[in-house]
Amino acid sequence: MAGNLVTEWDLVCERAWEVTLEQTLFLLGFACGYLGLGQAADSVGRRGVVLLALGLAGPCGVAGAAAGSPPGLTALRFLLGFLLAGANLGLYLIRLELCEPSQRLRATMAGELVGVGGQFLLLGLALACKEWRLLQRLITAPCALFLLYGWPDAFLESARWLLVARRPAEAQAVLRVLARRNRPRAEALGDEAEEALRDLENTCPLPAAAQISLSALLSCRNTWKNLLILGFTTFIAHGLRHCYQPAGAAGRGAQADFYLRSLLGAGTAAQACVFLGVTVDRYGRRGVLLLTMTLAGIASLVLLGLRDCEHHPPSPAFAVLRPLLLLRGAVLSVLLAAEVIPTSVRGRGLGLIAALGALGGLSAPLQRLHSGHGAFLQHVVLAACALLCILSIMLLPESKRKPLPEALRDGELCRRPSLLRPQAPGRCDHVPLLATPTPAL
Repeated sequence: MAGNLVTEWDLVCERAWEVTLEQTLFLLGFACGYLGLGQAADSVGRRGVVLLALGLAGPCGVAGAAAGSPPGLTALRFLLGFLLAGANLGLYLIRLELCEPSQRLRATMAGELVGVGGQFLLLGLALACKEWRLLQRLITAPCALFLLYGWPDAFLESARWLLVARRPAEAQAVLRVLARRNRPRAEALGDEAEEALRDLENTCPLPAAAQISLSALLSCRNTWKNLLILGFTTFIAHGLRHCYQPAGAAGRGAQADFYLRSLLGAGTAAQACVFLGVTVDRYGRRGVLLLTMTLAGIASLVLLGLRDCEHHPPSPAFAVLRPLLLLRGAVLSVLLAAEVIPTSVRGRGLGLIAALGALGGLSAPLQRLHSGHGAFLQHVVLAACALLCILSIMLLPESKRKPLPEALRDGELCRRPSLLRPQAPGRCDHVPLLATPTPAL
């Protein structure tokens, strides 16, 4: 683009920190949005959060394009990140809770690939536009079209959440719509299906999600263990992925490098999605995540050793391999977390993990804020933490092709079986540490 906010407001030299502040607050907006709207997704529903976030994101983005000063743009960018995080989280939850166990991975990877397509589209628009305000309007104004999702039966609420929220009548209506769409030539439902829909209220006697007390949440030690491990893994994966970005400011001469890095990043994301779609259902979530973080930690340590040998032949190979592995680990950590967190608190739990991932992305703007000083120490700490993730991942359960846990007690059963004690009956995970045989469906 010929014009951007750096050139328009001369944000260079002593004012370069304002660009870093805008990027930092944008990521903090995502973190706050994941936390706040994740809580709302468990309280008022996934559909309501998505519609609210998309309805406000369009006007917020258009207002940001009309901002007359850097502080105004920074505030609107924070709000835009907050809203986009809620829309992203709500759509992820609905997509996951709509699928049966054998289709969850395909639906998740399909959604990720659509996001990758959006990155390529954004790059093309950035190359075509000559002014950053026009680009801001083009990518945010179409959000107003998504308000059509509010049309009855066009965008359905998650039936799983409706059952957990003790709203069986609405869950029956949603399931009837889905069944009618899936039946050829609008055939009527059979007697067995009608009887199953009528018995929903009796077969799901769960406490309402809004009635879960803080003491009940704090008592779920196994759920918190899974949350902390996966949150830590997501934070380290995003932190390592972004901390190796160049620390210099983006000027006119660096535009070609910026577009090249953006293209490489989108291509890496596509490759990561294809790899996960091919391997995860075959080898299991936990095994692939363990392998991915192990290789990512080794690649990060090798890059640290080659830091003073920038033209050494192995360096470019590891520089390309490392972000690919880290992106796989980040995507897989979120998927595994969504499959082991109970439906009653899935919005809050997944929001916490996604917020930690957004905070991990702050490693890049923080390096630019300090002009790259202290980057080596930061790389060493994150690489060591990546190796620590390997030991933590061994404590996770395997969720491949298993039903989603609904209540808090179901989440407490999602644990790795003990290596010393016999397995308790009713435990969700009956596989060894790394072996992940496909259960019968």
